[in-house]
Amino acid sequence: MTTDVLAPVRATGVLAVLRAPSPEHAMRAIDALITGGIRGIEVTYSTPDAAAVIARAIATYGASAYVGAGTVTTAEQAREAADAGAAFLVSPGTRPDLTQAMKATGTVTMTGALTPTEVMSAVELGSDVVKIFPASLGGPSFLGALRGPFPNVPLMPTGGVTPDNLATWFDAGAVAAGAGGDLVPGAALASEDYAEITRRARLFAEALRAIREA
Repeated sequence: MTTDVLAPVRATGVLAVLRAPSPEHAMRAIDALITGGIRGIEVTYSTPDAAAVIARAIATYGASAYVGAGTVTTAEQAREAADAGAAFLVSPGTRPDLTQAMKATGTVTMTGALTPTEVMSAVELGSDVVKIFPASLGGPSFLGALRGPFPNVPLMPTGGVTPDNLATWFDAGAVAAGAGGDLVPGAALASEDYAEITRRARLFAEALRAIREA
């Protein structure tokens, strides 16, 4: 885990976890997120044609967006996403074979954990960032407790992150935060209310800015 590897993660601060019903919904949501000031985009593999969406987003926004793949559960998905240009790969859990496949792509590897034992496994397998999921179960206090035995492990809470509690997560030691339904609600995607997604993105971006200026 080097500073160079983690620099874009820290710079991005918030990763929008995007679960869209179609590639077109996904692209319009990405447009809405970036308009609102959120440049970290995690296109999950629950989105149809996720790799194509990743490639299209990168072609559209280039270095102005930090685009990767989420809900990576197979080695094939890891390779496909990396070939599409994904800057990072995120899996909901940690498995030796999958983590090795993710790391083999050369992208930033983030694997999921909740318990101390799972965090230890993720670290031993070489995950660059340990995704604490679902973070809503323990909240910021749980993340802070994990910092005790793991002071140097980059932890990224996902689940239960809102603009109102974003500062608390960072105070507890988060390297970055993943935001799903509170940033990109399924209802807004279904109704194509992209203005609502932009509104929420602005709230997250403002909260992140306030944290950095404090």
